[in-house]
Amino acid sequence: MNKFIYILLVILSISSCSPYQKAMKSDDVEFKTKVFTEQIEKKKYSKAIRLFEQFASALRAKPQGEAAFYSYAQALYNTKQYISAAYEFERFSSSYPKSPLAEEAAFYGAECYSKVSPIYSLDQVDTDKALSKIQVFVNKYPNSTYLPKANEIVKVLSEKLELKAFEIAKQYNTIGEFTRDYNAAIIALDNFVFNFPGSKYKEDALFYKYDAMYKLATNSIPSKKQERLNSAKTYYQNLVKFKADTKYLEKSNKMLEAVEKELKQYTN
Repeated sequence: MNKFIYILLVILSISSCSPYQKAMKSDDVEFKTKVFTEQIEKKKYSKAIRLFEQFASALRAKPQGEAAFYSYAQALYNTKQYISAAYEFERFSSSYPKSPLAEEAAFYGAECYSKVSPIYSLDQVDTDKALSKIQVFVNKYPNSTYLPKANEIVKVLSEKLELKAFEIAKQYNTIGEFTRDYNAAIIALDNFVFNFPGSKYKEDALFYKYDAMYKLATNSIPSKKQERLNSAKTYYQNLVKFKADTKYLEKSNKMLEAVEKELKQYTN
């Protein structure tokens, strides 16, 4: 037991005298900067962040400030403190516009916002902000070597917004079973197809639009039924014209048979 206590005391004594601990207690900016750089090199980012925040203001006007502030932003990034990292990268880019790292900082600053973009089912304010930040970067550095990465981020974020928009439009059709308001579903799905003409969900949107009109037509009052049944036929034709072998073909054909059967009463 005594041996264990002795070893523990030795360890504590050594750790308390480590360069990092000394730097935390020191007022020497040069020493703090040296130890901060060592922590970054060792990838001990959390320690580096804590140390840097003690003397950051003293580095603003110093030559070594440029490298230190960039390393600080990277440390925040590597510890997934993306909003703080974005702020520091953006500040670096504006504070050191002639730095060879300014473009890289601008990219990472924009990319950080994409890191906090939530899953598609949640509010997409951060996704919109990320897209805006990426666009600012692309406008400023149109020939950047980071352009392929920026385009990939835009693609991922745009697909997320697309899926969000589709699920919302589809939801109108789902709740139509309870509200009987299929017009809202048709309008929402129309808007989706208009806003995302090349969407991979277009086939689905066209089917659900047809489905909504089918339900609206078959549940309509007599004075509106014929017109709506014909609209349902048109929506069916739009679907099979877009994709003749649609995955919804069997179900769509059964719905069409029901529509045509009801339409016969208007031709007899």
